[in-house]
Amino acid sequence: MSVSQDDVVATLARVKGPDGVPLTAGGTLSEIVVSDGKVFFSITVDAGAVKAWEPVRAAAEAAVRAIPGVTSALVALTAERSASAGGAGGPAVRRVSGAAGGAPAAAGGAGGHAAPQPAVPGVETIIAVASGKGGVGKSTTAVNLALGLAATGLRVGLLDADIYGPSVPRLLGLKGRPQMGPGNKLIPMKGFGLEVMSIGFLVEEETPMIWRGPMVMSALTQMLREVDWGRLDVLVVDMPPGTGDAQLTMAQQVPLKGAVIVSTPQDLALIDARRGIAMFRRVDVPVLGIVENMSYFLCPKCGERSDLFGHGGARDEAARLGVPFLGEVPLHMDIRATSDAGRPLVATAPDGPHAVIYRDIAVKVRDQLAAAGRAAPQIVMEG
Repeated sequence: MSVSQDDVVATLARVKGPDGVPLTAGGTLSEIVVSDGKVFFSITVDAGAVKAWEPVRAAAEAAVRAIPGVTSALVALTAERSASAGGAGGPAVRRVSGAAGGAPAAAGGAGGHAAPQPAVPGVETIIAVASGKGGVGKSTTAVNLALGLAATGLRVGLLDADIYGPSVPRLLGLKGRPQMGPGNKLIPMKGFGLEVMSIGFLVEEETPMIWRGPMVMSALTQMLREVDWGRLDVLVVDMPPGTGDAQLTMAQQVPLKGAVIVSTPQDLALIDARRGIAMFRRVDVPVLGIVENMSYFLCPKCGERSDLFGHGGARDEAARLGVPFLGEVPLHMDIRATSDAGRPLVATAPDGPHAVIYRDIAVKVRDQLAAAGRAAPQIVMEG
């Protein structure tokens, strides 16, 4: 049975806000998106009323899920406070709330830092893979890094937070929809030994994600905290590209232990990589290092090497900024072909030369995380 937008509106008319006004009459609803049984919308309220509206958001989500034909529903509660609310010249504050109960975070105060965020149950360490711009191979790097960490014996999960262009399902060859488990939590999909969650499992591949920033952040928080990850040593988060409000807020809301920056060698990409490093430093997230992707091209016929985008720029930038350089990944047809086919190299050709590069990067990241978690030695004074 198919569900229509009118069905959702009729159901929401029976859900009332804290003031007793039906949701459909209060001017708080965004556009309602219905796609193949999946329903998405947000409720926008005053920043000071978020706590009172959270039960309404939960009731609306439950009501929509109960509509015959609805396979999943995602309702975001968003609130914005104008710059004038904080006094003349005060920074605008945007707050996001979801069923997960993630703490609100300021998203713009100069030099401000977010309060420590609560850990995700069962997940020991969360790291981000980020880039200052798109098109540098960030998602491919995130997938192969996660597989490389798993190859060292760690229990690894992968969260596709690139909500506008979720590519992890294709990179891992995963299809289908996550099932609901105990406690009304989603069960991650499994791919090559990884626990995987992506908005790409919940929407069609060609569906445009035209969402406002706060709605994006609420959706990501729910995907992180309303998923039964089990017991993980490391959760790798494939971040959205760029350094805007969504990326900054994500870095503030997720208890990250570190970030890996992906860049190509040319100056234009390195400018954006610098912005990414600056963003993570601003919110006190350690930068685990830089990966130079598409570092060089080896002709598959003659073996001649060509530095199509220059070479060594990321290594030099890492040295200049005082962050580790994690390695060079070449531009090669095998990486492209296996990625498009959903058969990542680290899993399908683990002893190949390119898989070895990714695994070496993973070992460097693992060792840094281990060193960061190691307690300082005690000094014992003997008389």
